[in-house]
Amino acid sequence: MAHIKEDPEEKKNHSSFQISGVGVGVGDEEDFTDNSPIEEVRLTVPITDDPTEPALTFRTWFLGLISLAMLAFVNQFFEFRQNTLSISTVSAQIITLPLGRLMAAKLPTTKLKVPLTNWSFSLNPGPFTLKEHVLITILAGAGSSGVYAVNIIAIVKAFYKRQINPFAAFLLAQTTQMLGYGWAGVFRRILVDSPYMWWPANLVQVSLFRALHEKEGRIKGTLTRLQFFLVMFIASFAYYLIPGYLFPSISSISFACFIWKDKIIPQQIGSGLKGLGIGAFTLDWSTVAGFLGSPLAYPSFAIINTMFGFVLFVYIINPIAYYTNSYDAKRFPIYSSKTYDHEGHIYNISRILNKQTFTLDIPEYDGYSKIYLSIFFAFAYGLSFASLPAVLSYVWLNHGKEIFRMWKATAASLKEEVGDVHTRLMKRNYEPVPNWWFYIILVAMLALSILSCEGFGKQLQLPWWGILLACAMALFFTLPIGIITATTNQQPGLNVITELVIGFMYPGRPLANVTFKTYGYISMTQAIYFLSDFKLGHYMKIPPRSMFIVQTVGTLLASTIHFSTAWYLLTSIENICNTDLLPDGSPWTCPGDEVFYNASIIWGVVGPGRMFTRAGVYGSLNWFFLIGFLAPIPVWYLAKKFPNKKWIKQIHVPLILTATSAMPPARSINYTSWTVVGLFFNYYIYNKYKQWWARNNYILSAALDAGVAFMGVFLYFALQDNDINGPEWWGLDFSDHCNVAKCALSPVIQVEGCPPIG
Repeated sequence: MAHIKEDPEEKKNHSSFQISGVGVGVGDEEDFTDNSPIEEVRLTVPITDDPTEPALTFRTWFLGLISLAMLAFVNQFFEFRQNTLSISTVSAQIITLPLGRLMAAKLPTTKLKVPLTNWSFSLNPGPFTLKEHVLITILAGAGSSGVYAVNIIAIVKAFYKRQINPFAAFLLAQTTQMLGYGWAGVFRRILVDSPYMWWPANLVQVSLFRALHEKEGRIKGTLTRLQFFLVMFIASFAYYLIPGYLFPSISSISFACFIWKDKIIPQQIGSGLKGLGIGAFTLDWSTVAGFLGSPLAYPSFAIINTMFGFVLFVYIINPIAYYTNSYDAKRFPIYSSKTYDHEGHIYNISRILNKQTFTLDIPEYDGYSKIYLSIFFAFAYGLSFASLPAVLSYVWLNHGKEIFRMWKATAASLKEEVGDVHTRLMKRNYEPVPNWWFYIILVAMLALSILSCEGFGKQLQLPWWGILLACAMALFFTLPIGIITATTNQQPGLNVITELVIGFMYPGRPLANVTFKTYGYISMTQAIYFLSDFKLGHYMKIPPRSMFIVQTVGTLLASTIHFSTAWYLLTSIENICNTDLLPDGSPWTCPGDEVFYNASIIWGVVGPGRMFTRAGVYGSLNWFFLIGFLAPIPVWYLAKKFPNKKWIKQIHVPLILTATSAMPPARSINYTSWTVVGLFFNYYIYNKYKQWWARNNYILSAALDAGVAFMGVFLYFALQDNDINGPEWWGLDFSDHCNVAKCALSPVIQVEGCPPIG
């Protein structure tokens, strides 16, 4: 096959690409076979391919599987800790490049034969290639992505204190991750082969791969990018000994609580963990990057929109609603993810659950109390109601014509069997993945899904028709949400819709609700994740069959490691997730799983019919569906009326409405510290020291994350797993010492540890 030479015009400015989400340049259809009809793609993706370049090699599997295993273990390990920390694939992407080159320089080139087959391979097929690096990163990405179903296993064992068959739990983890791959193949022709489905986020990866593979010479007086990574990694690793073991209290420092030690309102305002976090700060990177991800990886406009939404809902709407006693808010803390009864005590779920059937005992519920939430948690659900219609409305107003134009062009190109240069090269140089590969996955995973729910004593409570309905919802939404994601970088989620549907159809069963939500929400998400990776392989000219093998094998192995890690921690750490019984300094508080548990009570045990209708306390929150749909309209109108006011176009209503979607379990301190650090690097440093930023920003982010992760794992296995905790002193507590910030303001509520209100 001929090697297509790169267009010199395409080569210019390829590294200057930025995702704008608007203004996509669509070229003339008769010209796009020589390049892409999308301007951003033309500026970023090379129109070259060398089909003889090695891709799926021994180095790919060796480095990819090690990266997958480490990221899967570390990310699941931190999932149960006070500050959840997710290590992205960027760390593996940076570290494996010099390792791959080292293997290319040192390994022998002798071919090895696979026993009992005619296959052979070389440990060293030549120079380390870009294609190998892409496949390694995709394998690592399978490990860094969480397994949503692990939350179900965690709440069963740690919160409901029930047993679950380990094989049923294992099947649940595997099938929820793999099921969406079965129908991803149905849509790949539209969402991958079409040049108009351009997947903006992938262009960042393409730019990073090209930057990493450009030859780099060390400038005198400076460090190479690898040297800079190692220095920052060592510094982060060494420093995390302090907040991770010796002085956990510096994770959140709230001056208001030191001044007003027994005053509820000042502590509610000042606490970074249990309140609004005004004046609180942190000296711990895991607090900065926990829950929200590294702020160095977010553009400044996204940080500003997120902070605007945070200020609006946390500093304005939430205090007004609380101190005016909306929904009896003063009976409960100002910020909490727990559920409460009318007396302000933690809701005793065991009183309303039938111990034999593990379903709602309606007479007991009627004789006990309706479920109440903190005002913030209630509004968090309201905002989740608003988010999906807001995204749909925003995308339609701002990108509707663009999507319609691209859909028409896609339909025409598929009908005429034409494509851009990238599609043409892929079809010419590589064999496609047969459809029956996808159908086998779909049939096998569907059968195993039904087995996991209907077998093993029906521990998951969801009948076979629930699986089919969840799959039908996911399949229905995959194409429209895939088109939105592939053209605008916006991805609406189905978590609220799925738990709402099954909550009305099959109430009183907590595990049925969360299982249905997982199959409906995650299988669609995984299908889009699969297609997004396939498009990255399309741009980087990776053989499709190699992509398929790496994605499926990687997902199966990653799901196994996530499940095994979670099962080990849940069965070996005494009182994990139980903050009342954990020793001082223990980080195993499971903040994300606590939110998932309370959601299972709200949507599963009690159900939306008793919560979000006239029969419940929070029926008026349904207005948020309409608010979300209408909210983008004023901004869209102003942007049209004042086209010269560019700042109006930067107002991103869905981002504002979903700004606090990580709260709970995230706290105020996570948001304020994330914003300060993010704006410092991605606004101040970006504008004043752009060359340094371009060279080091993402590498610094990866080094800080990796240093914290490795020290956290080291501390657990070397010390904490052997019951060697830090020195007993005031700073050992994983809190900000705002002891009364959790208290209510109602004089009729008496909670242990809280001063009387009178």
